[in-house]
Amino acid sequence: MLANWLKNAHSTVIFTGAGMSTESGLPDFRSSTGLWKQFNPTQLASIDALNNQLNDFMHFYQERVQSVQLVMPHKGHSILAKWEEQGLIKGIITQNVDGLHQEAGSTHVAELHGTLRRFHCQSCGKSKNRVDFIKQLTQCHCGGKIRPSIVLFGEQLPKDAFEVALHLSEFSDLFIVLGSSLSVAPANQFPLIAKEAGARLVIINEEPTDLDHYADLVINERKIGEVLSAVDQQL
Repeated sequence: MLANWLKNAHSTVIFTGAGMSTESGLPDFRSSTGLWKQFNPTQLASIDALNNQLNDFMHFYQERVQSVQLVMPHKGHSILAKWEEQGLIKGIITQNVDGLHQEAGSTHVAELHGTLRRFHCQSCGKSKNRVDFIKQLTQCHCGGKIRPSIVLFGEQLPKDAFEVALHLSEFSDLFIVLGSSLSVAPANQFPLIAKEAGARLVIINEEPTDLDHYADLVINERKIGEVLSAVDQQL
């Protein structure tokens, strides 16, 4: 059924969350074994931590940056890149900051929460080097703090990515969620925006989400790569 919907849709949009990345070996945050059981995100992943707990903030993100370097896109990432090239999907909206979609070859990606693959000075905004950040060279020549180009708690989503995501959602007729708990606002509003605009909504996630009752199709307890491979074989 999903393969038929995909073949007949005029504007398919993909929305990905942490579950997309866990299949590449990255730990997630909200599952029963996720990072939020070890760390309080409102403390370490926040603008307040950057300003007032700098050593803890830098240690946490230096480890995260290094972990991203050790993983590769899985077959699900590669299938999405192929579908984009074939014109089957219009774009990807992602909550992930690992850059694995782009590494797999996807080009139309709206990164709602920024990326761990770029760095900048909090004060002057100048782009900075990843290697320097990992080596704990975290002070800019202007005196500002060097940080990953991600969205921290207490910050707004990047305007450009938000507007792209909004446009994709409003004009989609098939909206597929992959590996998101759909519990983070405002990102979790995009599936509802698509649904209200008339799109079919598909949610593929290891565990149930609060938006499952809005969906036209829900798939739980299956690997994303496995589901996408099965769909791809039917195209």
